[in-house]
Amino acid sequence: MQRWLTVDRPVHLIGPTGCGKTALAMHVARERDQPVVWINGDAELSTSDLVGEYAEKERISERDQYIHNVLKSKEIVKDRWVNNPLTLAVEEGATLVYNEFSRTKPVANNVLLSVFEEGVLELPGQRGESRYVDVHPDFRAILTSNSVEYAGVHEPQDALLDRLIGVYMDFYDLETEVEIVDSQINGDIDIETKQLVELIRKLRDRLEINVGTRAAIMVAEGASTVNTVDKRTLIELSVDVLASKVAQYSEVQTLRTEIETVVEDTDIKL
Repeated sequence: MQRWLTVDRPVHLIGPTGCGKTALAMHVARERDQPVVWINGDAELSTSDLVGEYAEKERISERDQYIHNVLKSKEIVKDRWVNNPLTLAVEEGATLVYNEFSRTKPVANNVLLSVFEEGVLELPGQRGESRYVDVHPDFRAILTSNSVEYAGVHEPQDALLDRLIGVYMDFYDLETEVEIVDSQINGDIDIETKQLVELIRKLRDRLEINVGTRAAIMVAEGASTVNTVDKRTLIELSVDVLASKVAQYSEVQTLRTEIETVVEDTDIKL
């Protein structure tokens, strides 16, 4: 990612939910020692939400005392243009982190084409010379997205993908996940982090729902609230952490049964 940003190519980071795309994107962005501008993709996001719009009124008062003892006063109301995140990033030379950009409808993202290709941002709705903004030479962009098979994800247009460097990532290896969880825990817990992460990784392979590294961190946080972590407690913590990912209450028992099976089949030293 750093290599391609150095030569002014936008990077598209692709991977499953919970694998650490956003954390990695923010880390790399901060390493550039430039301001970071954040956009979160959404189906309702429009081009104006990215670049800006006439969203405020500017009231100007004029007082005329050209003739002695005669006072004239008038107010002028003008539309005021307000820049939104993409324009701010382009103007200030910031690093844009556009999270889950493929959740935004492709038509809204068309504005990125001229930014990446011609180095110019066009502001639809703006008037006159102000309609075009030159891209600052320090501007860089990191876009993240899930694979297209995920619900709510739009397939980006080929013209945009042709201008992006694609970097795929998956879940980290065991040792790295252990280090990540350890770095997020304050104090000791009554279970080895490695055993906890191994359990989460087995659930990831077995369950149809997405089980990311964050789940291991949350189970570890729950474990920090009890003096003793036995298998029953571990099951309860895992159910609580993952229950929000099932569609309805009737599916929780199925989830619990699956977790119980994995816990019982795992050699956990408690």
